[in-house]
Amino acid sequence: MQVSINEERELDDIHVDIRCPRVDERVGRIVANLEAFDRRLVGKRDGSTHLLDATQVLYAEAVDRRVFVYTAEGVYETALRLYEIEDGLSALDFVRISKQTIVNFSKVRAIKPDFNARLQLVLDNGEAVIVSRQYSGAIKRKIGAF
Repeated sequence: MQVSINEERELDDIHVDIRCPRVDERVGRIVANLEAFDRRLVGKRDGSTHLLDATQVLYAEAVDRRVFVYTAEGVYETALRLYEIEDGLSALDFVRISKQTIVNFSKVRAIKPDFNARLQLVLDNGEAVIVSRQYSGAIKRKIGAF
């Protein structure tokens, strides 16, 4: 892959052109990362409002009609519904692992089998989250295990 940067002072914003022999998965990932570059979530913690870089989110979880976003720095409450986060961040490789949890798959370090046909995902920070039986097949297909 070759990267070229041309500075053009008359431009008002960044313009990205991708030239490739064919559009494949690599190109799709590049586009998804570019589109997600400025994505942010708003979260509240300790009475303060924080702007969270979506790429730093480990997972999001719904608990008692409230939604929490987990990063390496801490836990934040958001006003968004879980499906809104999932829809907005699907280009960033966020996947549903249970009715109440979505995970940033790019933050998964390891996948372990768990009892009752469930899976356990170990995240970059060492925390483990459980994939329910209903969603474990999709995760296995995603990694090419089946």
